[in-house]
Amino acid sequence: MAEDEDRAVAGMRRRYGLAGLAESDLAPTWPEQFATWFDDAVSSGLLVEPNAMVLATAAPDGRPSARTVLLKGYDPGGFVLFTNYGSRKGREVAANPYASLVFSWVPLERQVVVCGAVERVSRAETVDYFATRPRGSRLGAWASPQSAVLPSREPLDAALAEVSERFPEGAEIPPPDGWGGLRVVPETVEFWQGRPDRLHDRLRYRRQPDGAWVVERLAP
Repeated sequence: MAEDEDRAVAGMRRRYGLAGLAESDLAPTWPEQFATWFDDAVSSGLLVEPNAMVLATAAPDGRPSARTVLLKGYDPGGFVLFTNYGSRKGREVAANPYASLVFSWVPLERQVVVCGAVERVSRAETVDYFATRPRGSRLGAWASPQSAVLPSREPLDAALAEVSERFPEGAEIPPPDGWGGLRVVPETVEFWQGRPDRLHDRLRYRRQPDGAWVVERLAP
């Protein structure tokens, strides 16, 4: 990178100051607080996909990987996404069942960071969700060996053509056996609100060994 380009990148910054976040602003529980902020993200109209989140996982040797996925449900039990269990993330959480999620809502100067254990959702929950997907997305789940190396686009297109014939228009399309939901069960849920001079507000709900939750302020 040229020196002038390097300086230009180093100088990129945004001054945050839309709001603050005090302990008194928080809802009694993290699900209630998340619901409020998620509703704000949706209703703002500023985010193309407000349910987009970065999912970070790690292999047994500690090597991390991250990708953007879509939140498909949340409740006091955790945050749910769906994937091919044979994908890199699926293999990693099977071997090392912990993950982190980051919701980056930059136009609102907010982030939510979740850390916790990962578990598979029930097959019934997977079946119910899969039925709500558009036909093309259901076919795609059958056609794609997610995260596998492909020599070109052609094998993927051929696989899609094959499953399209197997499941013609109007036919029931069940979820593949190796496809389903993952639930990140929070141990911590941090709510981050941007503030001037990088002195951001960071308030974290943390689950204690007895199951009770405490709220902690973290230094920015």
